[in-house]
Amino acid sequence: MTKSTEYVATVIAGSGVELDSALLSNVITQANFPFSDIVWLNPGAAVDLFFVAVDPAPMTRTLREGLQDAPYDLIVQRKFSRRKKLLVADMDSTMIREECLDELAQFRGVKEEVATLTALAMRGDIDFEAALKKRLRLLAGLSMSTIHEVIKHLTPTPGGRRLVATMRAHGAHTALVSGGFRPFTDAIAARLGFHESRSNHLIVADDVVTGELCEPVLGRKEKRQALVDIGSGLGLSPDMALAVGDGANDLDMLTVAGLGVAFHAKPHVAASAPARVDHADLTALLYAQGYKSDEFRDEPTSPA
Repeated sequence: MTKSTEYVATVIAGSGVELDSALLSNVITQANFPFSDIVWLNPGAAVDLFFVAVDPAPMTRTLREGLQDAPYDLIVQRKFSRRKKLLVADMDSTMIREECLDELAQFRGVKEEVATLTALAMRGDIDFEAALKKRLRLLAGLSMSTIHEVIKHLTPTPGGRRLVATMRAHGAHTALVSGGFRPFTDAIAARLGFHESRSNHLIVADDVVTGELCEPVLGRKEKRQALVDIGSGLGLSPDMALAVGDGANDLDMLTVAGLGVAFHAKPHVAASAPARVDHADLTALLYAQGYKSDEFRDEPTSPA
């Protein structure tokens, strides 16, 4: 006989909106299911609905149908070990708003061409490594001074610094793992307070980008392996990891993590990932772990 498990469904309001208590009450009533507990993580912003089931899928469907088109995110997972000890995050369009290579491309007059390749790769329509090689060739000749200027103007995604700081303050290890390049990841990791970063090496000669790709490339399979390796080094299984990303090259690490979240992702990625956030900012990943708003931190400090 299959054993019942305790699950938690976290409903999170999108950015700039509040949870409609009347709608939520109606959804709970229509579910016609005895929730074992209802806990507000932040009044008007996020709530946990706990339930016991053999299979969470029917409840998940019921809740999604009840919420209809409201700008809310829903994450359903096992209650056990929901608070993770490792954060592995993508950078471009996840921890920052921009795609770094697209931003560089405007200085070579090839932004449209590079952005098209980026979009195709992130949707999974073309091979990530092949797309990376083509984009790098188009960027050959860029100076490092241009790269440093672009880095200055990159925009952290709302909630990102709080996500990293809060998880660090509660003992988690944080890693920025990107298919992008080291000058960007080093700067963003430091700005947001990550413990470490992993990315591709940018080949530069005489202070100018050569357009050549240094191998091996950190791509889809390598992102997954980075999560496994970082966790193993800390004595943590993948179940204890939270992974977040937006592109097709993130899917392998999202599926191996205990909680893998597609963040404002491309449709195919969002549909394929274990969990998704379409409306809220990155603090949604704290609510998904059961953090209440009074546990949030804004500075990337580690516990004493």
